[in-house]
Amino acid sequence: MKVVHVAVGVIERDRNIFITRRASHQHQGGKWEFPGGKCEGAETVLQALSRELHEEIGIECHSFQPLVVIQHDYGDKQVKLDTHWVRDFAGEPTGLEGQEGRWVAVEELSSYEFPEANEEILKRVVSDLSSL
Repeated sequence: MKVVHVAVGVIERDRNIFITRRASHQHQGGKWEFPGGKCEGAETVLQALSRELHEEIGIECHSFQPLVVIQHDYGDKQVKLDTHWVRDFAGEPTGLEGQEGRWVAVEELSSYEFPEANEEILKRVVSDLSSL
């Protein structure tokens, strides 16, 4: 089974994280996620992440910091989530593709349903921001 390589951005401002809801027709539809998308062609992860965040939520990223890389097998699909912190950006994120988006306090992230592959990302985000 082919592994889908996904560039993921954890967008953080003042201990709040911007998340979006997956469309109901998508894989893991209706669940919340950290924005990003598939790496295409010869794109690097950071090129893909910059492009996806501009297309999906309208922000211009100035820098990224690696967070965690996760591989997960859903049974019908395998994903590799290459996740980065995004703290230096211009613009106000908003769902440009009709998806719902919102800022959530890090302490409230556990109240949202995320795809199973995101569990380790959530743990790292909470851990990293708790130590600040």
